[in-house]
Amino acid sequence: MMTLRRVRHLLMYDKAALALIPEALWRLLLVRIQLLFPFARTAPQLGVQSLETSAVSKDTDIPRIQQITKVIRVMSRYTPWKSTCMVRAVAGLKMLEKRGIESTLYMGVARDKQGQMIAHAWLRSGAYYVSGDDAMQGFVVVEKFAKVLQAE
Repeated sequence: MMTLRRVRHLLMYDKAALALIPEALWRLLLVRIQLLFPFARTAPQLGVQSLETSAVSKDTDIPRIQQITKVIRVMSRYTPWKSTCMVRAVAGLKMLEKRGIESTLYMGVARDKQGQMIAHAWLRSGAYYVSGDDAMQGFVVVEKFAKVLQAE
């Protein structure tokens, strides 16, 4: 019941985010399939390796970044497939890229309570975290990819 309430809240209060739902679901599915293949195939599409984009957002981009953040966070909870942190980060990156908004995808590692190595991915656009910021504390960044877009 709680999940239905969250979707209803999204639908009632943010019509722009509502319009992004089909694209978010499509991107989450495509990325989930894409990540079944070796990472070396996906990496070149993520941007410039070992580079970061600016931590400053253009004022005109902020509403779109916030809408994409909201829709990725909500809809990833309702996919019939597992939308991992990497799936959410790459889907967000692709949605931002489509709108000409730069972002940086971070990949990090840490050890869990049992001492096992665990990995996490998160996405930042300007000063905003689009995905993964809820669990990024304690992770050491091992790679980053900057989706730098050419000025037209």
